[in-house]
Amino acid sequence: MTNQIHERIKANPKFQELCAKRSSFAWTLSAVMLIAYYAFVAVIAFFPASLGTPVSEGAITSVGIYVGLALIILSFILTGIYVQKANGEFDALNKEILDEVK
Repeated sequence: MTNQIHERIKANPKFQELCAKRSSFAWTLSAVMLIAYYAFVAVIAFFPASLGTPVSEGAITSVGIYVGLALIILSFILTGIYVQKANGEFDALNKEILDEVK
């Protein structure tokens, strides 16, 4: 692509909209993950016994293992949500922008 096409894309209002939507959505998902992760770390720091308690009497597995697994699953879910939105709404906007520029 030439420099002229780059400038036309940057000046396109739909490109500005795409950048704003994508950035806002990514920051929202990042905030959700960071809040969940730092809440987990805060519980470990301030209430370590709560995550160290066994799931049931006589069980070896503690609550913390399940909370940690839930964090990992949450990260996969948030990634899936982003990919779904990127492949749907963001790709459609991207296609519209490229069609207008060509």
